[in-house]
Amino acid sequence: MSEQAPGNPLHTLRVVEFEGIGPGPLAGLMLANLGAQVTVITRPTPLKIMQEFGGDAGNNPLRQNKRIVALDLKTAAGVEQALELVAVADALIEANRPGVMERLGIGPDECAARNPRLVYGRMTGWGQTGPLAQSAGHDLNYLALTGLLSLSARSGEAPIAAPTVMGDAAGSLGLCFGIVSAVLDARISGQGRVVDAAIVDVVAMLGTIVQLARASGQIDGAEPSPFHDSPFYDSYICADGHFITVGALETQFYAILLAKLGLTDVDPASQYDRKQWPALKARFAELFASRPRDHWCEILEGSDACFAPVLNIAEAVNHAHNRARGIYRETSSGLIETAPAPRFSVLNPAR
Repeated sequence: MSEQAPGNPLHTLRVVEFEGIGPGPLAGLMLANLGAQVTVITRPTPLKIMQEFGGDAGNNPLRQNKRIVALDLKTAAGVEQALELVAVADALIEANRPGVMERLGIGPDECAARNPRLVYGRMTGWGQTGPLAQSAGHDLNYLALTGLLSLSARSGEAPIAAPTVMGDAAGSLGLCFGIVSAVLDARISGQGRVVDAAIVDVVAMLGTIVQLARASGQIDGAEPSPFHDSPFYDSYICADGHFITVGALETQFYAILLAKLGLTDVDPASQYDRKQWPALKARFAELFASRPRDHWCEILEGSDACFAPVLNIAEAVNHAHNRARGIYRETSSGLIETAPAPRFSVLNPAR
């Protein structure tokens, strides 16, 4: 039983997770890290891909803060034990292809018969319906179909995205949001729900601000884009081969960036004069390439110039800001763990 504490707002939530790969277990971990009581039903024999990417069973970070129960769901006894766990749960997580749970006898209908208040969370890439519902896919494929992956590339270049973050992890967060929303309603109405958390749906929804930018002609159009073509929103290589980023979209922040770079001859008011961008971008590139990354960190970091160095994972673990917030922790085995997010504290009027 999770303790009731400011960091455990989900301490009354009971979840049964049917272990899969990637986003399903991550969703369970997100809930467990906020205090939910998560019971994971594992296979008698682990999936090979779990061994490749998740380490051995005793060192799998996706199983942290969870209770593990091994069941053979291909037997009647295993299915019955699973349904007994579901009967006393608030929510369920499964990440199989559509129809798999039904064929096992643990679909929404069977679970609703045992627990009508249950929230049945379904994590997939393509969704429960649609022409691609039964097709295999992974993070990169789902991003590609939303149209958002295309925005990660400059014109004529191949798009690339950080693996597993924008697709799998975003889908996990969407499933958690759906589960908590439905449980809130079920506790009042007594009516459970099925949550169809498709990665393509969640990623497309997260692109809402992108769509606003597109509607105003800032991306995906004939005009040069502030996000792809401007000098003030880009990554630049430094003299030591490391990279830095600037993202000064607002004029007041752009003015600070120019001042700190010593570009006193550039008028901040002309920031969105697109005719000036090519020459000014070349000037930015030459300037940043003239000094190592640490030089630019010393000048720009912590200011309103909208700056950050591009760090690798090991560097991110040791960055002063990340250390101060306790974002990362490296275990004795070398595994890097991340702190639960978001963070919670008690709302105290006396303070």
